[in-house]
Amino acid sequence: MQKISLKDWVILITILPTTLIGLGLAGYFTASRHAQLNEFLISQSTNIIEPIAIASTIPLNSRNREHIRLLLSFTHRNHSELVKSIALFTSDNQVFATSSYNGDTNIMRVPAGYDLPQKTTYEEIDEELIFRTPIMLEIEPEDSFSAPQQIIGYLSMQVDKKAIKFDQQQEMIIAFLLVILGSIISAISSFRLIGKVTRPLGSMVQAVDRIREGKLESRVSGQLIGELNFLKNGINAMAQSLGDYHLEMQRSIDQATLDLRESLEQFEIQNVQLDIAKRKAQDANRVKSEFLANMSHELRTPLNGVIGFTRQVLKTPLSETQRDYLHTIERSANNLLAIINDILDFSKLDAGKMVIENIPFALRESVEESIALLAPSAHKKNIELSLRISKNLPDSLIGDAMRIKQVLTNLVNNAIKFTDEGSITIDVDSEHIDNDSVIVKVLVKDTGIGMSAEQQKSLFEAFSQADKSITRLYGGTGLGLVISQRLAHEMHGDIGLHSEPEIGSSFWFTFKVDLNHIQLNTLSNQSSLKDKSILYFESHAHSRNAVAEMLVATQMKVTAVSTLQEFDMLMKELQFDYGLIAGDASPGALNQLKETVQLTCQHIPSVHVAINSTSPSLQEIIIASGAKSCLAKPLIGLRLIKALQEKSADLSQQQSVNQVIVPIKVLAVDDNEANLKLIKALLSEQVQEVVTASNGEEALALCKQEKYALIFMDIQMPKMDGITALQHIKADTFNDKTPIVAVTAHALSDERDRLLKEGFNSYMTKPIDETMLRHTIYEYCDFNMFVSRQSKEKNEAVETIKPTATKVIDWSLALQRSANNEALAKDMLSGLVNSLPETQTQLFEAITCHDANQAQTLIHKLNGACCYSGVPNLAQCVHEIETQLKRGASLENLEPNFLELTDHIEILIEQAKPFLAPELAIDTEERKR
Repeated sequence: MQKISLKDWVILITILPTTLIGLGLAGYFTASRHAQLNEFLISQSTNIIEPIAIASTIPLNSRNREHIRLLLSFTHRNHSELVKSIALFTSDNQVFATSSYNGDTNIMRVPAGYDLPQKTTYEEIDEELIFRTPIMLEIEPEDSFSAPQQIIGYLSMQVDKKAIKFDQQQEMIIAFLLVILGSIISAISSFRLIGKVTRPLGSMVQAVDRIREGKLESRVSGQLIGELNFLKNGINAMAQSLGDYHLEMQRSIDQATLDLRESLEQFEIQNVQLDIAKRKAQDANRVKSEFLANMSHELRTPLNGVIGFTRQVLKTPLSETQRDYLHTIERSANNLLAIINDILDFSKLDAGKMVIENIPFALRESVEESIALLAPSAHKKNIELSLRISKNLPDSLIGDAMRIKQVLTNLVNNAIKFTDEGSITIDVDSEHIDNDSVIVKVLVKDTGIGMSAEQQKSLFEAFSQADKSITRLYGGTGLGLVISQRLAHEMHGDIGLHSEPEIGSSFWFTFKVDLNHIQLNTLSNQSSLKDKSILYFESHAHSRNAVAEMLVATQMKVTAVSTLQEFDMLMKELQFDYGLIAGDASPGALNQLKETVQLTCQHIPSVHVAINSTSPSLQEIIIASGAKSCLAKPLIGLRLIKALQEKSADLSQQQSVNQVIVPIKVLAVDDNEANLKLIKALLSEQVQEVVTASNGEEALALCKQEKYALIFMDIQMPKMDGITALQHIKADTFNDKTPIVAVTAHALSDERDRLLKEGFNSYMTKPIDETMLRHTIYEYCDFNMFVSRQSKEKNEAVETIKPTATKVIDWSLALQRSANNEALAKDMLSGLVNSLPETQTQLFEAITCHDANQAQTLIHKLNGACCYSGVPNLAQCVHEIETQLKRGASLENLEPNFLELTDHIEILIEQAKPFLAPELAIDTEERKR
């Protein structure tokens, strides 16, 4: 938008008001004069026509036309500049006489249908005025004072307005000429004013622009009038001040530059010092990490012996007191191990090295597994522990199940620790669900001691608890909630609480996980429970609702009651397939519970009991009283469903699995005598022969003398550490290809990657887990390294003990391998059957080319596929071929086995058609489309 200049403003202020005022006055006076002339014309015309009308009364009454014509003509001639024509009309609207026979009498006549005028009127037609006035004859009154009048005709006069209009136009022209003259005079004055004011102001503006550009020597010159002179002096003074200020500022800048240079030198010195401090901090952080690793190693090494030997002693015959003492030792060692893990987790989180996994898992199974492990602690304090998982919550998810269980375990452990009586309820529900992810919320509510607002403020601070008294009474590192909070944040969630002293606390945490669109069905087949009726007694409302929802999900007809009186009444009145009693197994209430079970068994065929105890003796007592099963609370979905489906009464008895001793020789190396003795004891239960060494030098010497199937190597040892021993064994002994497993107490996440890069085949942490040890043996075992021919024969004898498979397709086995998911079992079988022709072709090519490695790879892959499908005949045949290939058998010697394999493949493809017929039909239909 363009700004208006001062010159324009002066012109607008001086000329425009003057012009507007002149136009207003000229318009006013012109309009006033115009109205006066119109009034004058009307008045003059009225004064002409009315006397004529009076004078024409008698002649018109006597019909003296000549007299009236003379009168009209005389009047017309006297006022000819104004009057164009005069006509007299009789009462019947006929022309009687006119002053001009050339005039148009029609426009002067009263229009047809209109009354004769009662008084003088006028009508404007174009530029003429038609005046009409009545001619009245007075009648002599008889008895009245007022003489009535009779209209005997009317007089009409045509007046010309041209003369008047000319005068009006003349007046208007004169007025507007005066306005123009005034505007010109005003403009002349304005330009004179502009010359006196705006030009000096323009020069001042230019001077200010030059000063703004930095030309501080610019000045405004000349003698000006009035205030302009003061303004000129002010601008010149301002320019002088700016110049002085600029000089002063330049001096200040020079001084500041000098100071800045000195400061930069100081900063450089400080940066060097900070760099040195940073290096020291990094060294300190490295020392801290090394300290944590060493501390972990030094603590886990003795704990490995304590926990391991405790478990070994528990396997031997013991008295109840000894067994109780050993369980106490084991629990204490596990608690110490948990503290160490907390410190290490806190260190990882503090360093930002905690990695959250994204692995498919079953939410219900993970949560129920954690709660089942914590239940005995709640049972010891006689606390009601209840778990409820929302039925609308998806079960198949992708996330870090271990970290979720860690946070849940910590919150429930705290609830058990700080609750002496009452109940602990766990609710698992969803906050938000979409097509790809779900936000899960877990609420743990207890009736414990609670906390004040001040205590809650410091609850999520490291190495602290609610207050000192609680710390002394309940113990702990104070890291659990801090780790839980950070883990929740790592999983894109949050954690919080609400607590009141002496009432209880409610802890909650949320985490975000992805939906797994490949469903994991961890529950057993529930079709046998559909439409079955069950009577369920539970006094605790939360437990009752949770279990009732679980049973309803199996499509059972559930009747849940809260009192034994209701239970007895419904049991006697109605028929139920199952009875479920949540009872009290304390010594004082045990007899009543047994009586209730015995009475229930008389009316309900299958009775099951849930108690707040994991004691086998108590469960045997309850089962002996007539119950089909006795389960520990809280009731878990899979365990409860299996119990309801179980036909036998004793669920605690399981078929024993004979562990096969693998006929290999292994070497175990550890500098700690207790750990060495423990690993030897654990290995002796699983392998034929164990050789031990106390350091790397001894292990190297043994490896130069004999070849081993597997080597378990400690890392930190005197004389020669595990990594150096590994390098020498790989370079200078017969065991250059022997799998070597690192056994260390280090628990940091980087340790595993470092050891694998060094050349170790696998990694195990202390304390040693027996299941993990067995898995490692079978994963890395070299079948060529048998102890002796006798051992080989013994192993072959053991293998012959295996039951011979007699079914081409064992559908029950297939369902078992697929977690009772029929669709998944069909998919697995279909995938295996579809891959068999291609596998058979590749295997034939490998045999033809005498490529034993390729044949072993194909057989190993096929063996893995058979493990997840119910094909026992094919699985056994493939397993035997793979075993022989690992032992070094040639492809020529295995030709009969490969022919048998071909027969099994053809039979399987043929017999699989009925199982996969619907799917094949659908595929065929889709191909047609």
